[in-house]
Amino acid sequence: MKIGKNEKLVMIGDSITDCNRARPVGEGLFDAIGKGYVGIVDALLTSTYPELGIRVVNMGISGNNVRDLKERWQTDVLDLKPDWLSIMIGTNDVWRQFDTPTITESHVYLEEYEAVLDTLVAKTNPQLKGLVLMTPFFIESNPNDAMRAKMDLYGAAVRRIAAKYDAIVVDTQNAFNEVLEHLYSGTLAWDRVHPNQAGHAVLARAFLQAIGYDYNKSL
Repeated sequence: MKIGKNEKLVMIGDSITDCNRARPVGEGLFDAIGKGYVGIVDALLTSTYPELGIRVVNMGISGNNVRDLKERWQTDVLDLKPDWLSIMIGTNDVWRQFDTPTITESHVYLEEYEAVLDTLVAKTNPQLKGLVLMTPFFIESNPNDAMRAKMDLYGAAVRRIAAKYDAIVVDTQNAFNEVLEHLYSGTLAWDRVHPNQAGHAVLARAFLQAIGYDYNKSL
């Protein structure tokens, strides 16, 4: 397993990461870490690797795009001094182009998205022991669907940045695609964006596989 003893993992993103986590920092008692994939990751790391004492912090904020991450990067990432950082952003950057097509100031087009994300990674990566970049996704099995096709372009940008900085990449779209071979998208997310518990389990499983989590480890 790649995350080491007493290391801190900060996970940042939008509503998919947020999932009602506590403010200002998502950690502590009473589901403070949120009820989504971050909470599942934390629970499985704690139950399977109790000897490591891994600290997971949720810094997702609903509605965020990559511009929002840039504005809060100092307080919500750098000041927390993570050993490991996981970033999953891009859903709102793409979605606003489809659900509010005339409000163009809320659109974050691909060139800006990739440039801003690259800048944030470049600023932070030297201070980290490990970086995980999770692609944005659209829970839609048809790759020709307009929003799914656009989301795939943003996912490709994440993969390019991951390759540039030797980061771990989690292809969340591919993880959902494998499940969608057997299930209809509504089984995982009513709006194809916000996963239910099964959908969050898909995300958590993909993340844990990427960091070398051993499901068969004995205590």
